[in-house]
Amino acid sequence: MLEIKNLNVHYGVIHVLKDVTITVNDGEIVTLIGANGAGKTTTLRTISGLKKPTSGQILLDGIDITDTTPQERVKKGISHAPEGRRVFASMTVMENLELGAFIRRDKAGISSDIKQVFERFPVLADRRKQLAGTLSGGEQQMLAIGRALMAKPQVLFLDEPSMGLAPLLVQEIFRIIVDINKAGTTILLIEQNASMALKVAHKAYVIETGSIVLSGTGEQLMQSNEIKKAYLGG
Repeated sequence: MLEIKNLNVHYGVIHVLKDVTITVNDGEIVTLIGANGAGKTTTLRTISGLKKPTSGQILLDGIDITDTTPQERVKKGISHAPEGRRVFASMTVMENLELGAFIRRDKAGISSDIKQVFERFPVLADRRKQLAGTLSGGEQQMLAIGRALMAKPQVLFLDEPSMGLAPLLVQEIFRIIVDINKAGTTILLIEQNASMALKVAHKAYVIETGSIVLSGTGEQLMQSNEIKKAYLGG
């Protein structure tokens, strides 16, 4: 579904991504793990169109979208729940969800999908009229994921969805990620919590200082001594 070919990105003279190549097949959860500053978020921002690459290609369903705008990529099926949640604090939960569907015109479908979001995240249904900025961190993360789902994406980007959450909430967020994937949405996941990410991933990549240094199934990487030492505390 999604192919990233030899992607290079610079911030000024700093070479941030170096020939990054990633493949995401239909129906997969693919995770990208690495240390802070390795280039994970830049990868997602570039695929989403928020950062222009120096060179390389981004293909969605075989179509080159490298030079398209971020809004065009949303229309083509890419949706991004960014690092730090980035909910619209002064808007209500309902308004945030409606904004997630800004490219759509099917009112009945939008209402149905909001209902599905509330079924998946019952706490958001209880707080639908509450300002997003007054939600807890876990609730804001649920809202960020729900808002991204309102675009009806082919592939959903999740950037550090467990960041700053209590262990029980982390477990819940990953249960929801698996549930979303089983319902038919392909997922590209960035996570500091490598153990949880590898457990749910069909395929995984390790990025270090802007380069992909290792790839395999989630299970294969969990068994790697190198990965255990670097990311799994063993």
